Formats: sequence, C-alpha cells, structure tokens
Amino acid sequence: YTRDEGTIEMQIRARMSMSADGYVTTPSGWPALTADPAFVSGESHGIREFLAGCEAALMGRTTFEPALTNERWPWPNLNVFVLGSYRPAGTPDHVVVDSDPARLLESLRAANQGGDVHLIGGPRTIETYSALGALDKLELVVLPLLFGDGMRLTPPLSPDTGLELERERALPGGS
Repeated sequence: YTRDEGTIEMQIRARMSMSADGYVTTPSGWPALTADPAFVSGESHGIREFLAGCEAALMGRTTFEPALTNERWPWPNLNVFVLGSYRPAGTPDHVVVDSDPARLLESLRAANQGGDVHLIGGPRTIETYSALGALDKLELVVLPLLFGDGMRLTPPLSPDTGLELERERALPGGS
C-alpha cells in the first residue's frame, strides 16, 4: 500500500547531526549535536518536527543501553525495537530485542499502526537497515562546527553515489 492509495505506509527515517567537516561524533565519541551550544535535548534543532508522526524507535544496543540509566525514559510515546545479541538487564518488557536485523524489521512492521519509525544510532545501524532496503530517508543536520576528528557517517563518497539532496533548510538558533 502507498500513501497515494489512501492508506498509510510507514517510513523508516534516520536523523543525524554532523560537523561541517563531516564527523557524526565529537572526538570523544559524543553525538555531534551535543557539541552545539544551542543544543537542548528533545527540543532543539527541529527534533520535535522530525518526531511528529513517528510511532516507533529502532536502534542498536549501543545506543539503547545508556537509556536504561536515564532519569527519564527517552521514548515515552514510541514503541521501541532494539537490534542486539542479548537483552540488556533492566530492559522494560515492552521493548522488542532481536539479534537478526531482518527479523526485527518484520516485528516492527507487524506492530506498525501506520506511523513512521525513527531509526536511531550510529553509522553501523543505519548502514545495516540501508543494506536491507529499509531506510527511506536520512536527514542530516549540518552544524557550523569543525571537529577535526571523530566518527564519520560514511567513508569518502564519490560524486556518482546516486544520493540526491531532497531539500535544505536553515534552523536558526538551533531551533
């Protein structure tokens, strides 16, 4: 089914921040966005707009585990699916954990009620679902910062990769 036929089809959308020199993490390994002085968790850089219409979060275990010790659950209104070889201690019962990316994708699709999925994680998780043909959109928030080191989203790309810039917009003041 497609949106054109009047039924809703979920999209799997990833959103990452990166420095102007191409790093998605700071040299110390934190997400690039956290280095921006205008960053406010859950509020800045258009995240609320991005999450509108999302009903689920899909992520790797490395991204998921720190949430288990957070004071507040980061995904209060989303179904959570985690790609991991084991279920971390303290994982809430409603969280689906599976070590097989294709099987986890099928579980996610079976549970879907028509909303989109926020694919959260690093380059490895994004590449895993891209390779399965499941990544519909990748939104990049390019920050006016230079890191000089950190983790890159991709290895160097050639101009003939087939990537297409869908749109660009300014997020003044990091909002």
